[in-house]
Amino acid sequence: MEEKKRLAESNSRKVKWKMWGPYVSERQWGTVREDYSANGDAWNYITHDQSRSKAYRWGEEGIGGICDTKQRLCFSVALWNGKDPILKETFFGLSNQQGNHGEDVKEYFYYLDNTPTHSYMKMLYKYTQQEFPYKQLVEENEKRGRLDSEFELIDTGIFDEDKYFDVFIEYAKAGPEDIFIKITIFNRGKETALINVIPQLWFRNTWSWGYDAYKPSMISSSKKFIEANHRSLGKYSLYYDGEPELLFCENETNFKRLNGLNEVKGFFKDGINEYIVEGNKKAVNPSNKGTKAGANYKLVIDFGKSAILKFRLSSKQIKLPFEHFDSIFEEREHEADEFYSDLQKKIKDEDEKKIQRQAFAGMLWCKQFYYYDIRQWLNGDPAQPQPPVERMKGRNSDWIHLNNADIISMPDKWEYPWYASWDLAFHCIPFTLIDTEFAKRQLKLLTKEWYMHPNGQFPAYEWNFNAVNPPVHAWAAWRIYKIDKKNNEGKGDVEFLESMLHKLLFNFTWWVNRKDKDNRNIFQGGFLGLDNIGVFDRSAELPSGGFIEQSDATSWMAMYCLNMMRISLELSTQKPVYQDTATKFFEHFLYIAGAMENIGNQDIELWDEEDQFYYDVLNIPGKKIERIKIRSIVGLIPLFAVEVLEPDLMEAAPKFWKRLEWFLNYREDLAGLVSRWYEHGYGERRLLSLLRGHRMKMLLRRMLDESEFLSDFGVRSLSKYHKDNPYKFYSDDHTSMINYEPAESESSMFGGNSNWRGPVWFPLNYLIIEALQKFHYYYGDDFKVEYPTGSENYFTIKEISEELTKRLIRIFVRDGNGYRPVLGEIKKFQTDPNFRNYIPFHEYFHGDTGKGLGASHQTGWTGLIAKLIQPRE
Repeated sequence: MEEKKRLAESNSRKVKWKMWGPYVSERQWGTVREDYSANGDAWNYITHDQSRSKAYRWGEEGIGGICDTKQRLCFSVALWNGKDPILKETFFGLSNQQGNHGEDVKEYFYYLDNTPTHSYMKMLYKYTQQEFPYKQLVEENEKRGRLDSEFELIDTGIFDEDKYFDVFIEYAKAGPEDIFIKITIFNRGKETALINVIPQLWFRNTWSWGYDAYKPSMISSSKKFIEANHRSLGKYSLYYDGEPELLFCENETNFKRLNGLNEVKGFFKDGINEYIVEGNKKAVNPSNKGTKAGANYKLVIDFGKSAILKFRLSSKQIKLPFEHFDSIFEEREHEADEFYSDLQKKIKDEDEKKIQRQAFAGMLWCKQFYYYDIRQWLNGDPAQPQPPVERMKGRNSDWIHLNNADIISMPDKWEYPWYASWDLAFHCIPFTLIDTEFAKRQLKLLTKEWYMHPNGQFPAYEWNFNAVNPPVHAWAAWRIYKIDKKNNEGKGDVEFLESMLHKLLFNFTWWVNRKDKDNRNIFQGGFLGLDNIGVFDRSAELPSGGFIEQSDATSWMAMYCLNMMRISLELSTQKPVYQDTATKFFEHFLYIAGAMENIGNQDIELWDEEDQFYYDVLNIPGKKIERIKIRSIVGLIPLFAVEVLEPDLMEAAPKFWKRLEWFLNYREDLAGLVSRWYEHGYGERRLLSLLRGHRMKMLLRRMLDESEFLSDFGVRSLSKYHKDNPYKFYSDDHTSMINYEPAESESSMFGGNSNWRGPVWFPLNYLIIEALQKFHYYYGDDFKVEYPTGSENYFTIKEISEELTKRLIRIFVRDGNGYRPVLGEIKKFQTDPNFRNYIPFHEYFHGDTGKGLGASHQTGWTGLIAKLIQPRE
């Protein structure tokens, strides 16, 4: 199988098949990296309007773009319909302040196919033939409040008469540094339409900052290709078919336009835009040289017809560059089909196969070159103005060791074009199905000295590296190891697992030292990735004073202990010394379990016996400790702290077993908290869990109640109980309230661009399903639970995990009416053959309808759908 051969060659570093890939961001403006303001206002330091004229310091952006792994040379596609005020060089969207629910891309584009080595890639962009409504989208959304729906591009009516182009961008590799490019433009309208298609080639600007004055060059001395020369990358040629108009400028800032410096002369970054749109012939270099070039094709396409443009980007000198163009594309498409056909051979439903393949495509397309050197960013560059001194004590100022320049899986290359540490852990799970080595390297990146803080903290995300995300990385490492071991005939990558354990020890210690305020094994942590799930911002000072003893933070740490214990036991089969490490984490798990039962020896526990649920506890000095009775997914996280031990594993770790038995006898008070430790489960297995059988049943009873957590499309993040019973917290003259919000956020907390007060989120649903699978592994088929609650139908825990999986998959598949819930109420999306089969993988989903919400291309952790669709063995 050719793609598997390429992947093996790439992973063994014999052939650099991944040297080129879709590593160009879709938005660089509005990012923290490009922000040099005194107050950290990244959204307004470089705006969308300024972006076409500003040379970026830390990365590049484009439509359907590719670049090399160090982003020296980039290629992407620009378009112009003859009516827009600017070229369409990047996707348009609203800033965080402009959108009524935060930042929001206002375009329709879809990732359709991609292979692990990027040997074949395909995406689609729908470009309007009428003037793009930039102003209308901004003004209408600014009028709307948080209780209103978002005003989308489809709402402007611009697609009503199908006056748009379907622009398909495809890549096929003839070799590691030899790439065929095909752009196919369909006129979906009923009239002949004009379009300029301008593929662009450019160098990332590395010469304007004062470190190295070397400037690469781009020139055309032939009517066949554009030549690009770079001292470290070498010579590349972009061969083009037909006779386009070649346009050259420099990838440098237009200070005249942005700063009013009329005396500055040159051919700037926006020169191609000014030439085509404004007719300014002086904006491009008549000598046909520079650091940015475009090939301008002026096309007239009849209605219902299409045009195809052909290109080849190669490090070779080729006399007949398009001789094997069609055959190479056919071969790579066939090889992609072959690769996914083998992966999907046990999937019976054809629609699910398409969904899974597009999910993988989205994950592979969302790789990005991410570059950020905090020390240089804070100090400023020698050739640039000195940054404001306020920044030296501002955002990320205590992360001066951080120096990232890697290909990283992004949550969403427009809405979240930066890595997030806990998102990345989830990304690695579906990646393990198609490229295990990439998944391992992604997870290991976070543990490197140029990522992880010297104190052991993982960087959260660029808006605040100090933010605290759930510690899921040990879980991810173990899952990657197990999946890889199963796929590798029982041989696990022990070196990977051992290296992760060593670094995770530092991170675990950071948690214990920094997030256990009173050294009582009850943890805080702040928002922990769940943004607005609390009645107030859990990362800020509380209006009442004091702090929160968090059910989720404490449960995450219990899970962390069991993950580390299990990894240690696996390693101990080859190196017995790791039995000591396993013992340490087993005992720490018990201490946490004990602390959850009696916080600070005050007879207050996180479990509420009356409600049969876990709650956060508010600790106000000098006042009574009280529970914050919000029925949220926070209270379900104790389910995740579960591990099942096999008899043969215990036999292989006698020292661990001996110490365990002694400890349980010595601390009978703690032993009684561990669910059924002294009772053998199915196959003589032993269970470690925060939940005794009764509590697990009570949690499941509430979770599987359709009037509370159970939606037709998975488990809600907040119980529907709060729709009619909002929770209110009174503090002096201030009242905070939380109620069930199944759609977009009604709160501006954490930017207001996500919502954990009702919608369905994939990462925690996935962990719930995995936890249920573990419980079943211990209890077997004799243990049954009512599902749904009140139905008088009883299922095994395994069957319930399968039913929850089906509910999540239901979001994307067609229902009895042929509608996909993810696409919402827009009829065109549901019925138009040019829309209905293209799947957006949203950030989260409506708690009642399954409609996609939030970031529209977050195939990152929503890419877990690919793993859920894959049949379990």
